[in-house]
Amino acid sequence: MGHPRKALRTTTVGAVSATLIAGSALGLAPTAQAAEAIRFVDIAGDGGTVLKANVISPAGADGTRRYPLLVLPTSWGLPQVEYLAQAQKLANSGYVVVTYNVRGFWQSGGEIEVAGPPDTADASKVIDWALANTPADDRHIGMAGVSYGAGISLLTAAKDKRVKAVASLSGWADLIDSIYSGRTQHVQAGALLDGASLVTGRQSAEIRQIFDNFYASNLSKEQEMIDWGKKRSAATYVDQLNKNGAAVMMANAWGDTVFAPNQYADFYEKLTGPKRLELRPGDHATAELTGLFGLPNDVWTDTERWFDHYLKGVDNGIDREEPVLLKSRSTGGYEGYPDWKSVGATRKKIALSGTTTIRTNVDSGADGGIVFLSSILDQIAQAPPIASIPLLPRRWAAVWQSEKYPTAQRVRGTAKLHTTVAPTQESGTLVAYLYDVGPLGLGKLVSHAPYTFHGQTPGKPIGVDLELFSTAYDVPAGHRLAMVVDTVDPLYIEHNPSGAQLTFSSPSNDPSYVSIPLREQ
Repeated sequence: MGHPRKALRTTTVGAVSATLIAGSALGLAPTAQAAEAIRFVDIAGDGGTVLKANVISPAGADGTRRYPLLVLPTSWGLPQVEYLAQAQKLANSGYVVVTYNVRGFWQSGGEIEVAGPPDTADASKVIDWALANTPADDRHIGMAGVSYGAGISLLTAAKDKRVKAVASLSGWADLIDSIYSGRTQHVQAGALLDGASLVTGRQSAEIRQIFDNFYASNLSKEQEMIDWGKKRSAATYVDQLNKNGAAVMMANAWGDTVFAPNQYADFYEKLTGPKRLELRPGDHATAELTGLFGLPNDVWTDTERWFDHYLKGVDNGIDREEPVLLKSRSTGGYEGYPDWKSVGATRKKIALSGTTTIRTNVDSGADGGIVFLSSILDQIAQAPPIASIPLLPRRWAAVWQSEKYPTAQRVRGTAKLHTTVAPTQESGTLVAYLYDVGPLGLGKLVSHAPYTFHGQTPGKPIGVDLELFSTAYDVPAGHRLAMVVDTVDPLYIEHNPSGAQLTFSSPSNDPSYVSIPLREQ
């Protein structure tokens, strides 16, 4: 019968390679012709594991001079030709560029380690190989990547002090806060990663068990899963990263359904060296996508500028620009800020008054959307998920609304929910949604986030503090904001026992509210 998965992997890598190479040939990467021809090589990674890689050096590189080195690990499930267009462009600008397939995927050896110690050790081995086999300068080394490559690049910079600059694009700094935020499994994101790795790679027994425990909501394995994720999170090693002093640029999308922007923003605040944070509309890796085909792309343009300054010493002004750069979902315009806390400098509270009881186990119609599809629609057509707020069934959804705003409200940053809930069962899940509500009651999703609790006393009120996913959205004059809470969303695994109820209240000594971050008018 043969090996159909291996055949599919080989066929797909050929198709992707042909697409990317054809894109370059058709003029999507016109500068590529000035770079040296691509070389496909095998590099011995940690423990001798073979890593399939490619190398492009500047045209005319003859060994008489050294060039800055850029190492690009591949994204989850993509082959080593992923970065071909950008690698050619960077080589033409004077870099030695080595891109490689991370272990466990495609034709590289080993098993998937999910940015574990073997992956960062591999990256260091790739640097070793490049210094020995290319005209790379050991004093000027950078790493970059999209998604999986972004996470590995950040982790390597914390563990290998030779890395002087990093561009982490659509990646993570905290793996648990990405796919298990609010103590809730992001099941669509997890299934996407799981499925892609089954088709394009070889899962280790460890990662298979992690996925199985994740889906099964195995609380006896929760701490083990958290420890596993922390070991693979740059946030765990932030002190070492700061000590090493690498210049760190991070870029992400507001609607990233795999690695939400909050965890990047929190990590950014902890960095003490040169740093930059860019957030744009879109979903996971969609903001960088056109650049992978050599088309003009703001993320890749700033990535090259970042490396030009911190590896080549080019005075291009990027170090003097506002380090936090946001692109509004509503206007498409860029805004610069001196730091993250200045993004939502003003806060306005919406009171969540009264007592409201909702039943669980039924989707009210308020949802966070569909992984990838919903945020891409918002990116392209400014069409986020919608719900008719007046028609939401109050049996299954709690709804509070603000007054009509006489002027536009420019929501920037992280909205925060504070409330009191009394559950009828010891476990439960709620999902909070913030909507922009127009005159006809149609709500456009501004932000949302899930929250799960376990081990509570039935009937006893508990306090809930929940950060919604960060965003940049303009609420038009004459509109309202609505806070909606229900218990079921297809994006997440819910933990509400059958027949459970949740009662929300606003005690006089601890009133409930949602705090909205606003840009200074």
